[in-house]
Amino acid sequence: MKSLFSGRQGAIALALALTAIAIRLWNVLHYPPDWGFDSAANWRYIYRMAHDWALPNPSAGWSTADPPLFFATTAALMDASNFTILLVPMFNTAAGLGLVALAIQLVRELDPERPRRALLAGGLLLFLPAHIYMSAMVSEEMLVALFTSLCAFLLARHAARRAIAPSEADGLGNAAAVGVAAGLALLSKLTGVLAIATAGATYALGGLRLRAWRPAFARILVAALLTMLVGGWYFARNRALYGYFQPFGLPAHQVMFEMPPGERALLDYVRIPLATWTDPQLLHPDLLHSVWGSTFATIWFDGHRFFLPRDSARVRALGGVTLLFALLPTFAFGVGLIGGMRRARASPDSSDAPLLLLVALTLAGYAVYTWQNPWFAVIKGTSLLGLSLPFAYYASDALDHWTGKGRRSAPFIWVIMAGLAVTVILSSTFNLAFEKTEVSGLQWQESKER
Repeated sequence: MKSLFSGRQGAIALALALTAIAIRLWNVLHYPPDWGFDSAANWRYIYRMAHDWALPNPSAGWSTADPPLFFATTAALMDASNFTILLVPMFNTAAGLGLVALAIQLVRELDPERPRRALLAGGLLLFLPAHIYMSAMVSEEMLVALFTSLCAFLLARHAARRAIAPSEADGLGNAAAVGVAAGLALLSKLTGVLAIATAGATYALGGLRLRAWRPAFARILVAALLTMLVGGWYFARNRALYGYFQPFGLPAHQVMFEMPPGERALLDYVRIPLATWTDPQLLHPDLLHSVWGSTFATIWFDGHRFFLPRDSARVRALGGVTLLFALLPTFAFGVGLIGGMRRARASPDSSDAPLLLLVALTLAGYAVYTWQNPWFAVIKGTSLLGLSLPFAYYASDALDHWTGKGRRSAPFIWVIMAGLAVTVILSSTFNLAFEKTEVSGLQWQESKER
């Protein structure tokens, strides 16, 4: 890693990395532990696990339908340290930094001739607001994102190595590692199923294009069996004890049925209103009916107002500028994706395939989920943190090309990225630029009454 931080470029990268880590540590120390998405309910689950180490009935509370890995691990950490609650956000911070390390390492292995691209990949995640927010909140999102990313990392790296030396391995050892990673993702949250779906689709696509069904089937079988052994047992237990794999419509969740907007139309998945930049908070009438506008506002800004004051002209202005700057890395991600599609199309066993499949499956699953649950609270960019690895990999590819030596676009790109870093620091460092005194989150009951 030392070579990455050599010279002037490396020194700047190191300073930015330390700044991003300092933001996370500041938030660990200052962000209220019971704020954040479902944090209060998650704490109750953790305390319950630490008390009797028994798995609760999935219908017992708001969070008890979730798999136990995050809650059991954090309960054990707290128990070992006499219930030091700071260890829970510290655990999430460490998981998030592990995800950053995966992104850097993937670029270094797959594109070793472009060390600056590796730095960009890491920086994109270190200064991604959704990543910073979930590093401080008591939630399993960062853990499932880490294991999902590990699964994609193993798939992509193995494909690259097999392209260099096809006869070295049949892939069963890698499939076993992928299965364990996918099982840990599934044991962290139900969305971890995307990890094994990506693996299965990757192996099946490779088998189809290479006309090698037998090894493809063997890899699918090994990965699936280990996924079920590591993570699937919890859902099998639910089926045996309670008659379902995963409960839906629990009494504890029925308050959501009253949340706006209450319904979705196809137009909600097409329109991105101007309010995304002029008033980026999810109760704005236009954003209520824009899935991708709301998602964009919660990936790059605090659209749910868990970190920032709700009613502030300065916050709205900061959000508008931040989201304007954020168009650049988002566009870079799209351009990089197109390049990845071209490479995948040209090569029957491309390392791009698992990354592209993860993107497609995640976005499709997110669209279906938001359609079936038409409430503003489920629109969260943090739910897409499982895409951190492909985002960093593809956005860094385009940005590195645009800022190459002799490129006229380079100064313009660097100014925008520097501006984005500054606005992210201001919006994602709790109680630094703005003091939040009211209860966290948007008050949808008041909005509904108005």
